[in-house]
Amino acid sequence: MAQVLRQLESFSHPDLLVGTDTLDDAGVFRISDDLALVQTVDFFPPLVDDPYAFGRIAAANALSDVYAMGAEPLTALNLVGYPDTQLEYDWLVEILRGGAAVVRQAGAVIVGGHSVRDSEIKYGLAVTGRVHPQRILTNAGAQVGDRLVLTKPLGSGTLTSAAKSGRIAPADLAEAIDVMAALNRPGCAAALKVGVSACTDVTGFGLLGHAFEMAQASDVTIALSAGSVPLMRRVLELAREGVLTRTHLTAGEFLGDQLHVDQAVEPALAGVLADAQTSGGLLLSVPEDRCGLLLSELRAAGAICAAVVGQVQAYRGVRIDVGP
Repeated sequence: MAQVLRQLESFSHPDLLVGTDTLDDAGVFRISDDLALVQTVDFFPPLVDDPYAFGRIAAANALSDVYAMGAEPLTALNLVGYPDTQLEYDWLVEILRGGAAVVRQAGAVIVGGHSVRDSEIKYGLAVTGRVHPQRILTNAGAQVGDRLVLTKPLGSGTLTSAAKSGRIAPADLAEAIDVMAALNRPGCAAALKVGVSACTDVTGFGLLGHAFEMAQASDVTIALSAGSVPLMRRVLELAREGVLTRTHLTAGEFLGDQLHVDQAVEPALAGVLADAQTSGGLLLSVPEDRCGLLLSELRAAGAICAAVVGQVQAYRGVRIDVGP
């Protein structure tokens, strides 16, 4: 998509505070001196067989972009593609129930939506949130010396791929479902309370891809410590067996010479770092002297994890440098 957007003229407006130029997580438009709207949309086919769980995951994934901007979600619109000539409506009811449960958990409301007949199921949300114009979190503010903190473990892409191919039992997806369906609200709250330099969420472009977007937007190098990145159970084992999504290859091709991976980093682990995630955690860039406080606040707020995974350095020819 980045290659497509480069060929299009971007919009300019005095109240457009965040647009497409930095490939941020959502757009932000100022309404008044103390109010800006945050808007995002996301939908995709099922990753799991349980329709209720799929609805929860898709909703949490869409809401994540609002939290990544430091905003509070207000309203959501359902987006549905459904093969109604092939499936009964029971599946769709459960998908929408799951999505509604997570939207309620976020304190937002579903105000409507749109559906189309499709050859496969698709579901997601268009979400609107609010934020003070001076409290927006973006991916463009990472500062040299900052520490990088991750709030969810990696592995959803690997585990869901393994389940689809029959490599693991459905019960082995329980951890991944819990992680994917969890809101990023704790990470957002802690980031705003402590004061971070930059923020993004880790989703379809993988940890390396989204870290690259932060590094490029901030004109820095991000040095990641592969061994410090938290993983869900069995993920590295499966990655060693070649169970990864194709994103780990396309991300590497896209990053090209702006990515350096130390030879001491196990290839399977490097693949996980580049692999697609669904409703992953927040990647937070925080000044070193506030890092300890951020970790404490994340734990107190109920974040799934609070792991220091790297640091921000002055740009030195590569955007992402992965060490052991």
